[in-house]
This record gives sequence, C-alpha cells and structure tokens, in this order.
Amino acid sequence: MAGMRLYDNGWAPSPRRVRLYLAEKGHGLSEAIERVPVDLQHGGNLAAAYLAVNPRGLVPALVLADGRVIDDSIAICRYVEALHPDPPLFGSDPFAIAMVETWLRRIEAEGYAAAVYALRNGHPAFAGRALPGVLAGEGAAPPQLPALVERAGVLWAGFVASLDAHLAEREWIADRHYSMADIAALVAVDFAHRARLAVPESCGHLRRWHAAATARPSSGA
Repeated sequence: MAGMRLYDNGWAPSPRRVRLYLAEKGHGLSEAIERVPVDLQHGGNLAAAYLAVNPRGLVPALVLADGRVIDDSIAICRYVEALHPDPPLFGSDPFAIAMVETWLRRIEAEGYAAAVYALRNGHPAFAGRALPGVLAGEGAAPPQLPALVERAGVLWAGFVASLDAHLAEREWIADRHYSMADIAALVAVDFAHRARLAVPESCGHLRRWHAAATARPSSGA
C-alpha cells in the first residue's frame, strides 16, 4: 500500500467507513496509507487542488501509487479487500457474500439516505448546501426541503424496525462474523443520530448490536 494517499475527513461518514474497514482489516493498513485531511467545513473539497483529485468534490478519495483514483468509500474497501482477502469483511462464504451485498444496498438506500435527507434539509448548517460536493455549487443553491425531513423520519423508522427484527436471532448483520455490512450500519446509525434520528428503546436487538459494534477497537478509527 506504499505510495497511496487517502483523502479523509474526521467528521464525514463516508471516510469513516474506510477508516473502520482498514482498522478491522489489520495488516498495518491504517498506518501504511498516507492520510490527507480535507476541510469540508471551509470548502476544502471544492478547492481547485482537491477538485483536481476528485472532480465530484466528495470524500473519501484513494489515490493509488500510479495516480489512479477511486472516489467511493465502498469501492475503496473492495479494492483493499482484493489485495488483502483475509480476514474477509465482504463475506466468508458465497451466501454471506450475497448477504453482505444485500445489506450494504439496503443500509445505503434506507438508513444512510434517511440520515442524509434529514441532515441536509433540516440542519441550519446545511442551508444552501442541500446537495453534496460540486452539485451544491452548480447554479442557484438548492433550498432545504422540509418535506424531505418528514420523509426521512418515515424511511428511518422502517429501516430500524426491519434491522431490529433481522438481528433478533443473530449477532452480526450479514455473516457469522463482523463484516462490511456492520461497518456501514454503524456509520449510518451514528450519522443518523446527528440528524436527530434515534434508535427507539423498543429496538432492543438493534441497540444490543450497536453497543457490541461500538465496543470494537475499530469503531474509534
């Protein structure tokens, strides 16, 4: 992994997925890849220097030693998984691989999407930044849409109820071992908390899982 650079941000959820993955993967990967901080709060992602790396203006981005760029958090993790397959974090057998993929899609489309809609359309800090990256700067700044906050609440409630039921008879989400699905869900749940989307007390299985995932050393990466 020598010569690679990971453009990162300590607050944003997508870079956190990569940091947690690298910490779980081991092999000294967290230390081997150079970290380059991007100051999202002050528009560092829209500066010319960063747009030359990732024209989308989003983090994370992994620059390989030969200059090629991977600009999606899950794609970055899949790339590393191909280089270092053990321990397997995208599924330990064919069925688990399918289940990790299933839950990654569901977490992204329901849990993480709800958090994004709620935060970008309901938090004052995102006024004028309802869209991410360069999309926020194309033409007039799109307004926050309160209806999307309401929609996010409905989406979130359905997501956590479904995940809670799924976890009733299993320790981890998609495999008998901790996997990328658990990493993605932990990031989504923690990010949703910032958007004032909570896990209800009634979701005891989900709360038990969240405590176990948070207790792992990688969660602080």
